[in-house]
Amino acid sequence: MVRAGLTPERLARAGAELADEVGFDHVTVSALARRFDVKVASLYSHVRNSQDLRTRIALLALEELADRGAAALAGRAGKDALAALGDVYRDYAREHPGRWAAAQLRLDPATAAASAGVRHAQMTRAILRGYDLTEPDQTHAVRLLGSVFNGYVGLELGGGFDHSAPDSQETWGRIVDALDALLRNWPAR
Repeated sequence: MVRAGLTPERLARAGAELADEVGFDHVTVSALARRFDVKVASLYSHVRNSQDLRTRIALLALEELADRGAAALAGRAGKDALAALGDVYRDYAREHPGRWAAAQLRLDPATAAASAGVRHAQMTRAILRGYDLTEPDQTHAVRLLGSVFNGYVGLELGGGFDHSAPDSQETWGRIVDALDALLRNWPAR
């Protein structure tokens, strides 16, 4: 018997909370069933399998990140916008490490195209318009920013900067400065 109040959205949110607690790789339908004290079978009327659950958590995380990013970018341009978006990603990853990992999940093309991931690319492109980059350089710059933000956050979450000076916050500021300088002086072909 399905317990009243369970919906795909509620399960995704509970799965996201579980991911933050135990890690995204440990989120399964079975683990979620234990959290709600229901039989695993009762969750299958709301999610198809663990991959479906993981995809729903990824979509939730992408949406939350996009909402935060849009709010942080409002009224900002140039380096201020660049720093704001980077800070949103970094702060979200530290607050919600499981959701951050979920946001990195590879989605099938149709799901990705319908997700908030599109908003992330649009926000990044909006920042880059302030640097007068045209195609294909704009796409190269979107990939560069994504690589730097994701790479730095991943290393920081993994403790890669815990045992050396200077403080990672100081390095983060220098990275934003360097990215701004690079974008203002984008190399010609």
